[in-house]
Amino acid sequence: MTSTEKRTTRRNRLHWMDNLRTIIIFLVVLYHAGGVYSLIFESFWIVADPATSDVVGILNIVLDISAMPTIFFISGYLIPMSLKDKDGWAFLKSRFRRLMIPWIIAVLTLIPLYKVIFLYSRGLPQEHWTTYFHFSKGNLTSQNWLWFLPVLFLFNILYVLLSKANIRIPNISLKGAVIGTFLIGFVYSVGIGSILGFRSWTKTPLIDFENEKLLLYFMIFLLGALCFRQKVFEEKPQSKTLYTIVSSTVWIPITVHIFSRVIWAISMGSLGGLISPLVDRLIWWLGFHLSVLCLLYLLVQTFWRYLDRTGRIWSELNRNSYGVYIIHVIVIGVFGTLLLNLNLPALVKYPMLIVSTYLVSNLIVSVYRSLVQTMKSSRNKFISQAVDLG
Repeated sequence: MTSTEKRTTRRNRLHWMDNLRTIIIFLVVLYHAGGVYSLIFESFWIVADPATSDVVGILNIVLDISAMPTIFFISGYLIPMSLKDKDGWAFLKSRFRRLMIPWIIAVLTLIPLYKVIFLYSRGLPQEHWTTYFHFSKGNLTSQNWLWFLPVLFLFNILYVLLSKANIRIPNISLKGAVIGTFLIGFVYSVGIGSILGFRSWTKTPLIDFENEKLLLYFMIFLLGALCFRQKVFEEKPQSKTLYTIVSSTVWIPITVHIFSRVIWAISMGSLGGLISPLVDRLIWWLGFHLSVLCLLYLLVQTFWRYLDRTGRIWSELNRNSYGVYIIHVIVIGVFGTLLLNLNLPALVKYPMLIVSTYLVSNLIVSVYRSLVQTMKSSRNKFISQAVDLG
């Protein structure tokens, strides 16, 4: 890129969206760090500390509602811009390099490391090396936090196919799209849950996803793309009425969803603990879908209105955020294991784990990026000297 092109790219960046993505990655770190101190995560999480906290568990419910839908919305908003100057095949190749190459490396390195730490932290013996992969022995285990990458790549493929097929709903308003996302998503979650089993997962060697949430995530992805096409964020709104109303009432659907999940946990993971399996499922997903849309709106509006800025710290964190997402669970495993030896309550260990994980993850990614940049500069210098000598 020329200097002029680079300056133009910097001016055209949506700083508030970069900042929002970075904060969402931080919230993902909070969520996964909370798994160390949650009874619900005990059987499968990288480290299970005997010190647990209901407060951490409730916070994790809120994070589960808000983090991934926001990431999918941001990804959807950016895809039309990325696709604009490329044909579909070139775009998908670039997305494969961006999403699937890191996924392939991670599932072959970080997933085995996950099991090493899992067994070590519980005082269990290590097993044969062939059992350390998510596809080992034909018994598919979870890709864990890496599930997001293949799902996002799938959404990119579907978006390109829809774009090439010119399948568009004419004159759809943003309000209509939001209402449609809620209604279709809610009916889908309840329906697919009834057919495949409540909170059911599909796991394959290439893709993992929670069945009840997949369509909602894709519709939110498309909602982001619609916001780009309708230039929703070109001018900041003058009125704060809707923002104030949602801010004041969002606690209602969140409380409904938390209550339904607490009853589910008390009932040992079975529906019907509140009223009946069907009614419990309806309450669960009603609270979830309303909370998702409200929290997504508040997060986007807050960053758009008040955090559209940049600086040295923001820039560094923004550049690191993708790498932090890739490695943070392993870093959680290391520090979570070290904290096992401290006789402290969960609410003291939890912030210690968050701070240490986030700082060290960013440090690792910053050092890696610096090394890569140095090697690129050395290579370019070598090539330039070779050309001059030639």
